[in-house]
Amino acid sequence: MDVAFIDDDEILRAANVQALMLAGLTVAPFGSAQAALDAIDPTFTGVVVSDVRMPRIDGLELFRRMRKVDPELPVILITGHGDIAMAVEAMREGAYDFLAKPYAGDRLLGSIRHALEKRRLVLENRELKRAAEAAGEEFPLLGADPAMERLRQTLRQLADADVDVLVEGETGSGKEVVANLLHRLSHRSTRPFVAVNCGALPETMIESELFGHEAGAFTGALKKRVGRIAFANGGTLFLDEIEAMSPALQVKLLRVLEAREVIPLGANEARKVDIRVVTASKIDLRELVRADKFREDLYYRLHVAAVRIPPLRERRSDIALLFGHFLAHAAKRFRREPPLVGRPVLDRLEAHDWPGNVRELMHYAERVALGLVDPPAATAVLPDTSLTLPQRVEAFEAEQIRAALATAQGDVQATVKALGIPRKTFYDKLHRHGIDQNAFRPAGRA
Repeated sequence: MDVAFIDDDEILRAANVQALMLAGLTVAPFGSAQAALDAIDPTFTGVVVSDVRMPRIDGLELFRRMRKVDPELPVILITGHGDIAMAVEAMREGAYDFLAKPYAGDRLLGSIRHALEKRRLVLENRELKRAAEAAGEEFPLLGADPAMERLRQTLRQLADADVDVLVEGETGSGKEVVANLLHRLSHRSTRPFVAVNCGALPETMIESELFGHEAGAFTGALKKRVGRIAFANGGTLFLDEIEAMSPALQVKLLRVLEAREVIPLGANEARKVDIRVVTASKIDLRELVRADKFREDLYYRLHVAAVRIPPLRERRSDIALLFGHFLAHAAKRFRREPPLVGRPVLDRLEAHDWPGNVRELMHYAERVALGLVDPPAATAVLPDTSLTLPQRVEAFEAEQIRAALATAQGDVQATVKALGIPRKTFYDKLHRHGIDQNAFRPAGRA
């Protein structure tokens, strides 16, 4: 439902309802304020338009009661000349707009359309917040998509089985999160979780990092060093980007996996280790095996159990949920109120393919929380040949005000200066055109 239209005058109510329906809006007419109050709740997706002068409950009292139903429900008041002071007071209390009789039909329609867009944004932001709260933090792999539920179930089954696991997933999909979760859910959770990115360490260092070395094992080895494998004893060793490991190192890793023992550089004796090994690759290791770039015996040793993390583009229904979760956390971390998410952000969430997956989405949410995302662009009003010349002038004026607001990012002083009009005139024109200056301010800025 787009509009709840309230007027005790049956003829005026019918005429307005017909005009709005001809404009493509769905309208629910009400002959009294009480009837509207009985029908409208916080899930109402539309806008309330009400006459001020009505018996028993007038428009101003209706507005105040509607604010108790939902403080962010847009209410547009229609006033006679003698009621303008009352309507201005209602605007100060939070009414969306008021129209003085007689008013042009396009004036009402324009105000309703802007209020509807604001209402949709409010409801979509609430849905993002609800989804994030419902997800909670008990299980870090968020998502309601069936593929994510299967992944969570698989991890629960594998966690305490103490088998080595290969995690497959694209860049930014959360492979370390999965590895850490396998560790946390296992009986090894009180022992170390040691993560090594094989692609980030120089080839000259990775062997020493993994296996450790004795003092004097090579030039510069002044002290004995415990390697990551030995340090993970009793816990979990996570080897990310395993595809970057050199062939020589692959041979040594295979021995660790098969014998569960490690020989530090410069040592003569092997040392037993009790570890669970979780490896991850952003490239299909089977393709590397076929190309003779990865050892086949190591691949099958790593592939005792395998889990695949689906990319975001395969579970688009989870994007809004994840974004809401990341936005709330980012706002808390930056000590800011979570911003109202505008239409450009919501459109990006729906249209973008997110090649960087969850990591890219998280960083985008952080930019939104910091107000670094571009403000909404000015909405151009194209000339309508069915309009009279005064109506076209009004439309052009509204377009220029929106453009100036967009350029100034909602800053009133800069906008007034650019337009060359007094501040009072500026506010009068905002009311007349149904323009919300806050919509042009960067997210997070009051």
